[in-house]
Amino acid sequence: MTDGVPNADPQNTPAVEHGTIQPGDTPPDAASTEQSANKDPVPKGSRFTSSGVTSLVMISAFAVLFAVIAVLLVVYL
Repeated sequence: MTDGVPNADPQNTPAVEHGTIQPGDTPPDAASTEQSANKDPVPKGSRFTSSGVTSLVMISAFAVLFAVIAVLLVVYL
C-alpha cells in the first residue's frame, strides 16, 4: 500500500465527465480470453474409494465400541 493518494496521470486515466464516455474508456463487449480446449476429466467409478470406506467402517466400529463400554460402565458402577 502507498502512504498517500496515488498520483494518476489524467491523460491516461479513463473517466466519465459530464455524462460523456470516450472510445476506449469502457471494456470491450467480448472477453479477450478464450475457453481452453482441455475439458474437465470424467470421474471414474464411485465417489468412495476402498480406503475411504475402510476408514469409515473402522471409525464407526470404534464409536460403537466406545458407546457400548460407556453404557456398561454406567450400568455396573
